Amino acid sequence: MTFQKRAHKILELLETYGEVDIRQLANYIGVSEVTVRRDLNSMAAKGLLYRTHGGAMKISDVIKPVSFATKAEVNLKPKDAICKRAAADIIDGDVIFIDCGSTAFRLCQFIKNKNIKVITNSLPVVNELQHSAVTINLIGGEVDVTRQAVHGTMALEHISRYHASKAFLGVDGITAEGLYAGSEHEANNTLAMAAQTSCTYMLCDASKIGKTSYLKFNDLSIVDIIVTNYNGPEVNKFESNGISVYSVTV
Repeated sequence: MTFQKRAHKILELLETYGEVDIRQLANYIGVSEVTVRRDLNSMAAKGLLYRTHGGAMKISDVIKPVSFATKAEVNLKPKDAICKRAAADIIDGDVIFIDCGSTAFRLCQFIKNKNIKVITNSLPVVNELQHSAVTINLIGGEVDVTRQAVHGTMALEHISRYHASKAFLGVDGITAEGLYAGSEHEANNTLAMAAQTSCTYMLCDASKIGKTSYLKFNDLSIVDIIVTNYNGPEVNKFESNGISVYSVTV
């Protein structure tokens, strides 16, 4: 298969999902991961896509939020493994924040039988935890239909009134230099929740590690624990910053 044909297929997949990893692309196109990496580097140099640590993003999605439904369909197995490990640290009586990220949403299936209180700005989280043992506190404010989340000044004020024992958050990218988000709204909610909790968990599949995005909104000082399926050199950098890294196998 020629480079032009492979590039066409890569752009097709990016158009569908907004963001893809190297393994997905290799399986979809039917070539080696080495070939995919070479193609992505070439396409990024031509401005056809945005190269990330584990794959690529559609250029427009670097500055435009990907819909929750689209993000929720990507990397399900790693997200489930990450959330199963994170849920093991949640005990009856906990008050926890869950943000609007597609990874944090996968936590719901593992906590439905726990006697806990969840404070969230995520409409899918509220829907998933209805009729379970969990008590839900929905953050108020303006609804972002694309992200299926509540944002804005009133949301930040709501968050500031509560304190949680743990917060389970996501980011668009995380490196040794800091945390990255696709929008100021999501960055502000992340900072607000981290400020009101005793322990901040970042739930990050491997595609988020080493990746930068539109907005660098903070250093790593707000992070206590990273739960991820990544097991590369960035782990040592995180640990040298005093962060515990829980590595999971998919």
